[in-house]
Amino acid sequence: MDILREHLLDLWSLLTRPLISIGQADVSFWKLLTIVVTVSIIVISARFLKKLIAGRLLVTTVHDEGTRVALGTILQYLIVFFGFLLVLQSAGIDLSTLTVLSGTIGLGIGFGLQNIVDNFFSGLIILLERPIKVGDRIEVGSVYGDVTRIAIRSTTIRTNDNINIIIPNSEFVSKQVTNWSHTDRNVRVSIPVGVSYRSDPGKVRNVLLAVADNHPAILERPAPDVIFHEFGNSSLNFELRVWTSTHIQTPKILRSEMNYRIFEAFRQHGIEIPFPQRDIHIKSGTIPPAETG
Repeated sequence: MDILREHLLDLWSLLTRPLISIGQADVSFWKLLTIVVTVSIIVISARFLKKLIAGRLLVTTVHDEGTRVALGTILQYLIVFFGFLLVLQSAGIDLSTLTVLSGTIGLGIGFGLQNIVDNFFSGLIILLERPIKVGDRIEVGSVYGDVTRIAIRSTTIRTNDNINIIIPNSEFVSKQVTNWSHTDRNVRVSIPVGVSYRSDPGKVRNVLLAVADNHPAILERPAPDVIFHEFGNSSLNFELRVWTSTHIQTPKILRSEMNYRIFEAFRQHGIEIPFPQRDIHIKSGTIPPAETG
């Protein structure tokens, strides 16, 4: 037992032996391990609290999921930041002695970390200003999809092909972003239609509106409408405009369904969809005889 006790004392002496000194505080391996474990517990607890806030606590008071996630994310980073400072203070490390380290980090930021800092502050702007939120249908550049996660450095977008695309937050601050569901989930879908010049425009309008009224995904308010767009080269061109809240991710599917129904309705009512017409004029004439030498 005495030998085991001596070994334990030697091990403890080794763990508590100062490795580095920060100001007047000596940092040993044991103190460093304690700081790492405590910070890890704070990070895990902050993540759990974020999920608890977004998934349970604020469900009845804040109905918008994006708002709940934004509030939970901000609280998570505040807990981690102040928790880290509290752990350093409790470990006896004077934060004023880290000014040299802060200057070194600032110098590194000036040379190679501009993008990271840019994305960091852009993430804060997104969380506070909320131009986009989780659940929004957005388009940025050539990427079109749903926002599934907003982190402090990047945002994750899921496309219709179930592909997750991670975009730096600075893209949403410095570039134009189209948010299809910023205020609500209602979007308008336009279906262009061309009919023969022999068709009655009033009848065409009534048939198109009847097709729109019979589709379950089309909203009654705002009501569908038909625009007489133009007199085309070979057709009268109309545009059926409808509103939907269920096909915001798949407007092409709704447009395809409407085209099927419009084609069938036109066939039943004798409305002709013309082929493109081209008039060819052939001018006849005599060919002069070739000259002989």
